Amino acid sequence: MDGRATVGSVVRAGTAYQGKQGPEYVPGVSAETVGARALWLGSVTLPAGGGRTKAHVHDHHESAFYLVSGDEVELWTGDHLQHRELAHAGDYLYIPAGVPHVAVNRTDTPAVFVGARTDANEQESVVMRPDLENRVP
Repeated sequence: MDGRATVGSVVRAGTAYQGKQGPEYVPGVSAETVGARALWLGSVTLPAGGGRTKAHVHDHHESAFYLVSGDEVELWTGDHLQHRELAHAGDYLYIPAGVPHVAVNRTDTPAVFVGARTDANEQESVVMRPDLENRVP
C-alpha cells in the first residue's frame, strides 16, 4: 500500500482560520483534513465594505474560485497588479501559478467563494508581496 486512501469520504468543514493573505478561510479537502496530496478545496469570505486579500502569489500552483454569493468582486492580477476584472455571483476566477493577485469586495454584501488550489497545504505556499500593496486602491 502506498499510503493513499482506499475509500472516499464526506469531509465536514474545518475550523475557520485567518489566512496570511487576509480573509477567513474554511478548509474542506486538504493535506491537513484528509491527507490530500495535490488539492486544497474550501471556502473563503471577503467581508463587505472593502474586504480584500493582501497582495500575494502562489509560485508553484494554480488557484480557482467560484463566487457563490455577493454583488461584485474586483480581481487584480499581473506582475504589477495592473490587470483588473470584475466578478459577479456565478462567475469563476482563475489565477495561474506565479501570478500576483488581490481580490477586493467594495460592496455592502459579503462575497463567498468556493476555492481550489493545486497544493494540498493550507498556507505553506503563500508568498506575500507587500511591495505590491499600494498598487490596488
